[in-house]
Amino acid sequence: MAPTVASLHRGFRSAYLDHAELTAQVHAWAAAFPDVCRVESIGATPEGRELWLLTIGPDPDRTRPTAWVDGNMHASELAGSSVALAIAEDLLRLHVEGEAIHDLAPSVLRRLKEARCFVLPRMSPDGAEAVLKTGRYVRSVPRDERLDRAAPRWRNADVDGDGQVRVMRVVDPTGEFVEAKEFPGLLVARELEDEGPFYKIYPEGTIDHWDGHTVPTPVFVEDNPIDLNRNFPWSWKPTHEQIGAGAFPLSEPESRAVVAFTTRHPEIYAWLNLHTFGGVVIRPLGHAPDSKMDQEDLELFKQLGAWAEAITGYPTVNGHDEFLYEPDKPLHGDLTDYAYHQRGAFAYVIELWDIFVRLGLPRPKKFVEYYQKLQRADLVKLAWWDREDNQGRVVQPWRPFRHPQLGDVEIGGIDPRIGLWNPPYEVLPQVCTAQAHCFLRVAAMAPALRFGKVERVPLGDGLTRVDVTVENHGYLGTYVLPSSKQLEWNEPVHADVTCDGEAELVDRHAGHLRLGHLDGWGRGLEGASNLFHLRSRGTTSSARASWVVRGAGRLTVRAGSCRAGWIEQVIDV
Repeated sequence: MAPTVASLHRGFRSAYLDHAELTAQVHAWAAAFPDVCRVESIGATPEGRELWLLTIGPDPDRTRPTAWVDGNMHASELAGSSVALAIAEDLLRLHVEGEAIHDLAPSVLRRLKEARCFVLPRMSPDGAEAVLKTGRYVRSVPRDERLDRAAPRWRNADVDGDGQVRVMRVVDPTGEFVEAKEFPGLLVARELEDEGPFYKIYPEGTIDHWDGHTVPTPVFVEDNPIDLNRNFPWSWKPTHEQIGAGAFPLSEPESRAVVAFTTRHPEIYAWLNLHTFGGVVIRPLGHAPDSKMDQEDLELFKQLGAWAEAITGYPTVNGHDEFLYEPDKPLHGDLTDYAYHQRGAFAYVIELWDIFVRLGLPRPKKFVEYYQKLQRADLVKLAWWDREDNQGRVVQPWRPFRHPQLGDVEIGGIDPRIGLWNPPYEVLPQVCTAQAHCFLRVAAMAPALRFGKVERVPLGDGLTRVDVTVENHGYLGTYVLPSSKQLEWNEPVHADVTCDGEAELVDRHAGHLRLGHLDGWGRGLEGASNLFHLRSRGTTSSARASWVVRGAGRLTVRAGSCRAGWIEQVIDV
């Protein structure tokens, strides 16, 4: 009996898979459904793990408009892999079993059946493995190839031998932290009224080049300085201007593999970059306000915002206005900036897991303030939520230990992996379902070339004029985003004709015709909704190609572009 999609499911909707499990999942699909699923490695990590990429769609090797999904570029953000795999699985259910998914309308399902999807479920397999197996904090990749190693610094390590890497607290009268009276064991920021004891908090590990007295201040990329989401080529800045940037753009094999692959695929029209946590969609621009954005692009992203809010409950924010960690200091080397500005894709980020909503915290003026301005009462609320609704996975007990450098410490504290960085296992199925539903609506926006009317007009003396109309039936134009028309590789639609039999072109140089870009019918949330002036564009979604043919035979017309893909039709003359 042939396997079903359900029979091959390996638990990613309710658990976080390690590399071996993820590898087994993608290969099981590719082996069972070769007509609609391919798996390939687009690169390998220094630790020897492959970056597995799925291609999903009927006739998967045929070039046509293709959506892209990636997850887990930040090592701790494991839920991105689960959501990416859920999107792939839902598409397989559609293609293999013809199953209606997420109550999507038949017209949406038809569009999805025609499009193609690239899914990179885990961009940082080395980092994810370190986080899954040890709990060690890794921003993206668990390596440090810097040459400047003389300065004292913290190195994450399992010093007590329990197999996990947590944090250490040390009693210190100058400490910035104190236990919360409302939740013993939970450390919160010290206030004037507190009596102590007070604590310093350090990563579990040891100090390189320690002088025996001075403890260096920990930083979040201490022994893993690369942030893949600062290593992409658009607007890259060096480390002294952008922490995590790397030695040069695409210095890392993971980011380099993504760019090498995607630049060979101009047909990518939508790009979803999955992160955690927060429960928010972040859209362009990242470096400027909406007033500086192409306004037609903006209308399309407003439509995304409406879908996201309705389906997932997540708000959509402008990266510049609501998601800068420091005012007037845009992030550099960001993946979605590369995807939007250099690849002309409908690109955006989702921060999965709406923990702030779960805790009932009021929405701040700027979304990023959720991360920056949590109060003691909010942390206490988180601790009680963890105990009552998350099986106590986050707030861990403290255990005494004799540290080889610092002496008496306690190890434990926060394990943020399940419940803070990522949704609890019990919530993950709903997150996967809602996010897959939302993205599949975006994927249905694909350009869709079709042949329209074909006319044969006799001209006498054995001559016939053949008129062929090429149309775009898709939501997006063949250029994808209006702003991306300026990209030099974003070629317009063209038509090529070849003749068989006695037929031949009167003008043998007319076999290749430039038709130009074809608009889509979609205009975003508000672009076509002006109550006082309801009007359509002209015939900007179609173009006509004409050839004069001498004799009888067959014409094969191939129309398309590197971005919109190609269609072909045979015409008898």
